[in-house]
Formats: sequence, structure tokens, C-alpha cells
Amino acid sequence: MKKSTGLARVLIAVFLSVPPVVGQQPFPVISTVDESTIAGRPVALDSEGKLLPWPMPDNTGYSYSAYFLSQWAIVWDQYNRQRLPYYFCCFDFDRTTFELIPDPHWVNSTGYLRAMMQGFIERLYPYAGDPHTLEFLENFVDYELENGTTPEGYAWSQVPYPSANPGSKRYTGWSQHGEDFVEPHVVGEDGYAYLRFYEMTGNTKYLHAAIRCADALVKNFKPGDENNSPWPYRCHARDGSLKNGKGMFPYSANVVEPVMLFDELLRLDQGDTASYKRVREGAWAWLMKYPMRNNLWVGYFEDVAGSMDNMNQVIPLEFARYVLLHPEKDPEWREHARHLIDWVKTTPKWPKYMVHGAMVTTEQGSGKEFCCNLPNQCCDSHSSRLAAVEALYYAKTGDIAYKQAAYRTYNWVTYFQGLPAAAHAPFSTQWWFTDEFADGPRRMMDAFWAVPEWAPADESHLLGSLSVVTKIAYGAGRITYSTFDMDSTDVLRLNFVPDSINVGGRPISRHDDLQREGYTFDEKTHALSIRHTSSRDVDIQGKSEQAPPSFITFDDPHLPAGTPLLGQYPSGVIDWGSGEWKTGTPFGKFGTFTLVTSDPKATQAEFKFYAPRIFAGVDVYNDADKDATLTVHAPENREVSFTIKAKQLIRLRTDWRDPCSQVVFDFTNGHALRFDNLAYGYP
Repeated sequence: MKKSTGLARVLIAVFLSVPPVVGQQPFPVISTVDESTIAGRPVALDSEGKLLPWPMPDNTGYSYSAYFLSQWAIVWDQYNRQRLPYYFCCFDFDRTTFELIPDPHWVNSTGYLRAMMQGFIERLYPYAGDPHTLEFLENFVDYELENGTTPEGYAWSQVPYPSANPGSKRYTGWSQHGEDFVEPHVVGEDGYAYLRFYEMTGNTKYLHAAIRCADALVKNFKPGDENNSPWPYRCHARDGSLKNGKGMFPYSANVVEPVMLFDELLRLDQGDTASYKRVREGAWAWLMKYPMRNNLWVGYFEDVAGSMDNMNQVIPLEFARYVLLHPEKDPEWREHARHLIDWVKTTPKWPKYMVHGAMVTTEQGSGKEFCCNLPNQCCDSHSSRLAAVEALYYAKTGDIAYKQAAYRTYNWVTYFQGLPAAAHAPFSTQWWFTDEFADGPRRMMDAFWAVPEWAPADESHLLGSLSVVTKIAYGAGRITYSTFDMDSTDVLRLNFVPDSINVGGRPISRHDDLQREGYTFDEKTHALSIRHTSSRDVDIQGKSEQAPPSFITFDDPHLPAGTPLLGQYPSGVIDWGSGEWKTGTPFGKFGTFTLVTSDPKATQAEFKFYAPRIFAGVDVYNDADKDATLTVHAPENREVSFTIKAKQLIRLRTDWRDPCSQVVFDFTNGHALRFDNLAYGYP
């Protein structure tokens, strides 16, 4: 979503000390950049010098989940306070207080931000079981439908505008490209997201919005040729023309998004299916004849002028992802996916970097200019996409080299979670909502779907499904959920061994594969895959005393850093007393707001539950150069003690089973301790 810049090329050459080679591109295609920090955070390496994840190098599940959960915490906070994603594409933040400041100067990428956010929430809701995710997405989508669609009677009628002027509360496109225009590939991308949201909620207004997008794509379809795609990159909404528009352009290779919309409507037998089938076949034929042969992957970002030279990695990798998840759509899925991965990793159109064995890719370029930044400053979403496709390729083919490559790249991505004070997006100190808080997290979540052993081992989660999940509940040794489709394959990782798995109230059997209804279970990793065809409703039961805890994140509700905690916070949960605790900034190995003692010399601090709760534990980081000791006790439970090494982050668990009203922390050398994610359960 950014402008390519020659300045970035010059800075790369200066900082990497790699002079341009005469007669070749002015930057190296792949450079080794083994810096000691990523996003300002010290790197962790294994015995081979290869990159490990942040903030817990020895805990992939914690580090990967902390990435997307921290991004969600920030988005949910903004939903409750400023609605920043609604009106602004970008924000900066004060490096002392970590308060967010919207950027009023850059185009708001309303269209594909909402589509990417839907993809994130579609995965986050079943993982976390948090209904707030659906509340946020519904409000976000409804706002766009009310404030960002074209009028009736247009050639592109009642479809989403792709962008908005900076800070505008109504979306009509970005005036730098003209007035009153659409980007047809975004119509397809948004339409598909509307359709999936209909499946998540059952609300038919989202189905109707998706059908309007599909109908507009049918109405304006042309067969295309080498210089003209089936739909233009950008055109006037009123009549579909490219005349008198400085930003209009006839070519975008991104037809996979409209294809996905048509495929899903055809599967559901909704709308004008005969026309959808015809246009879908025409778009697919064009895709196979031109971009898949000439690799002309251009035309995606809302703030980039049309060009046959400036290519990007979003289109080919999203196409590769689609055929990996739906191989029945493409007889050559294996060859096509491998080719597209290899092309992105080797194309001379933009630079790539090897950072302690992790491949990091930028997003777009022409071979002379590229976007966007020096390595290790940004941009996590694009490398997250590459890792996701490689992980899914491994899951589909078993090729271990792709798993290893995905692991190292995902590790690099984890360093960008939360608000890293020493990192930023290009051209300024700002961050983008699309990249950091929608696109990157949704593709990080593909990691667990593809490789369940990467998910947290001590928690139970639904990690992925081809069908959307409409409801889910977690308990001690229990998960019950429903999918939109009766026929679905779902992937989970459990912290217990399942004793019974029922579909529609009837038990299913364990098999070696999922060619028919049944399940597979890996005794070592506790990865569970379920194929159900007879019902949408699944119930998993086993033996476990570990009920999923609730968390206090110190971001919900948000309080400014340094605010003394007086009385209850959150409402009705904990009484923090008269100010011995306060909120802290993101710091050290915490990417979001924290809990600290008001007096750094304190050797004891306590809090009380308003009603008896089971104190399950807390995450603790020690920023000191010496070990610290934390002893936790409550009248109703045995005392437990923990040692936190210097610069170490650990997740403490008490294993208490009895509720308590008061919890006391005793510290030794505890002046540099910070806390987050306080976990508690109900009796």
C-alpha cells in the first residue's frame, strides 16, 4: 500500500555498503543482514546462529500467539476509544507514553483493510473464543456499508470504494487518483469477505452485499488480453471508463480475489450462478494464459499508480495460498504454488534479505525502485505472507525444506508484535493498520493451521478450518463448536487426550486418514484433525483439570501509562487497593501495556478479587541484570516461588485449584519486574 521510492534504494546501498553492479539492477536481490536487533529488539539465536522467535526463544507457541494477540489487543483498544482504523490508514505513537496519534496526511485503504480484517477475525474468533472479535468486525463492516459504497445506478453499483481521503469519515476514493472511482479487484476481495462474514453470522445483509459485488464484476467483465485484464486496476465507478482519470489503469493481475468470490457463491448456490460460472471461467483462463506465464504481477495497492513495471508479491502469494487450500480448483496446484513461491523469493524486482537464516521480503518494486524500508524496521505482513504460503505448502506436500524456511521467517515476524519503539513503517515513524494489525496477524495464524505443533502446547485451540466457525466454547477437557458447513475438516491442538469425539451427538471413529468422517490424533503433539460430514456440530471431551483462564491484559480498558490502580480494574474483577500498583508502558519483552509496582523498592504487593477466583498465574519479565525471585501466596493455597533470570520473560502458573480472595506477591530483587496477562479462573 505504499509508494516505491528511489530514496529507499539509496539508503539500502549506503547502510548495507553494497555498491550497485554496472549493467545490473541498482540493488542486490538477496542480501545478508545479520544485525543484532530486529525492530530494536535483541535477537535470539540457536547454536547454528539461526533466528529464534521473540519474546520467548524456547516457546514458539507463546511467541507466535503473542504476535497476533498483541495486535488484537491494540485494535480492540482503538475500537473502544478512537475508531482509528475507520478514518485513518496510519498512526504514529509517542515513544514515551505509547499513546497512538493518527496520521492525517495519507490515503486510508478502507477496502482491503476491511477484507484483511475479516480474514484475521475469521481465524481469531475460533482460536480465542472471544465474542468481542465478532462485535468489532460487525461494527467495522457495517460502518463501511453505510459510509463507503457507490450509489445505485452506477456501472459499479453499491460496491465498496477502495479508499478514502486522509481522515475522511466517508469513503469515496483518494482524490490523488481522481474522484469517484473503484478498484475491481478490491470489489472481489471485499465481496468474498462479506460472504464469509455472512457465513460467520447468518446475517443476510452481508450475503446481499457480496452478491452486489459479484453482479458488478459480471456486468463489467471483459475477456482481457496481454495489456488489459478482465477488469481494470482502477476505473470510474459511474460508467467504468478510464477517461480523464490520472489514476485509472487497464491492468491488474489480481483476478484471484473475484474468482474466490465466484467460487464461494457457486458453492452456496447463491445469486446468478450461471453468469458467475461463465465469468469465473473467463477470469481463470486469462490468469493461466498471461500472469502465470509472464509473471506480470502488477496492480494491487490503493496508493500506487498503474504501471506494468511495478510488481508485487501479494497477488502471486495469495493465489498460491488459494490453490494450496483448494487443490481441486487447479490440477497443477503443486507446480503453480512452488513456482510462485520461488518467483517471489528470487525476482529482481525488489530486494530480499537473509536475517540470521530468515528470508525477509519487501512488498513491491520495478527493479530500480522498490518499497519499502531498510531491513529490520518493517514490514512484517509481507514476510508473514511468504511464511504462510511456505508452511501451507509443507502441510500439503510434506516437503520439510518449506517448513524450515517458514519457521525462520515467522520467527523474524514475531519481533514486530505490539508497538516496538525502534521500528516503523517507511517514510515516517508511523504504522499501517493494514500491515501490522490485519494482514500480518491473519497470515501468522496460518502457521498453526499448517503446523499444529507450533501452537501453544499447554492450551487447547481450534487452529484452522476450511469452513467458518459460527460458535465455539472451551472448558476443562472440552471443546464444543459449530461450523457453517456440514462437510468440513478442522485442525486443533489440545492440552488433553480426547476420550470421545461426537459429531451431531454421535461418536466418530479414529482413522489413518480423513477420506471419510472421522479423526486423526497425534499422541506426541496432541494435534487433532476432524473430518465431519453428517453435522455441523462437534463435541470433544477428555480429562483435564485446566479450565481456560480469563486474562487481564492492562489494555482493556485502556489507562494511560503511569495511572495508579485505585480500587477496581477491570470493573468487578480485582480491587488493586490504594495505589501500590500502576499501569506501565510496553517495555522489554512485552509489546503492550503492563502492570508494575508504584514503588520500585517494594518487597511486597497484593491485590484482592471482588469475588473469590482461582489465581492461575501471570507473565513476568525481569529487566534487571540479576535474577529476581517472586513468591506468591494466598490464605487458601500453598505458597509457590519462581526465579526469573535477568532479561527473561516467563509465564508463571500456580496450579492452584481453590479460589481465593487475596493474592500476595513477595519480591527479592524485584525492582525491575513487569507483569502482563494476569490469568484467573472461576470456581
